Formats: sequence, structure tokens, C-alpha cells
Amino acid sequence: MTEDAPVAVAVVTSQFEAELIAGLLQSNGLDAAVSADDAGGQEPQLQLQGVRVLVSPADVVTARQILADAQAEQLDNGETIHHER
Repeated sequence: MTEDAPVAVAVVTSQFEAELIAGLLQSNGLDAAVSADDAGGQEPQLQLQGVRVLVSPADVVTARQILADAQAEQLDNGETIHHER
């Protein structure tokens, strides 16, 4: 693993949820990508192992803070975002 390798800041159970989280991070100025071992979307059941939201190592702290803030806001709605620590 190199120093520039992307870091997972969230692991969720669906591509859709991962895309929403990546969009949140992107709307806050971060580069974020979604990664899943689902054969390019051909085997969505493999997403049960988790769909990762990745950011650059330099953005990890900021991304985790954005996600923590979003989770705090969503607790009133009964929704949660799971973070990698």
C-alpha cells in the first residue's frame, strides 16, 4: 500500500448509499470514489461484503468530520452512516 492509496471512510451495504455519501463529500469539495467487489455491477449480491467510499489520505480527517456531522443531523430521522475507523 502506498502513501497515496485511497482510504475507506465509509463502508455501506449498497451502491446507492455509497454514491450518496460520495456525493456529500464531493459537494464539500473532496474527491471521493466508490469501490465495490461486485463484478462491475453484474453481481450486486456481492455488495453484501460492503461498498466502500474512498478519499485521498490527505482528506481523511475532513471526510470523517463531514460524515460525523451528517450522521448527527440524521439521527433525528432514524438513519445512520457507518464509518471506517
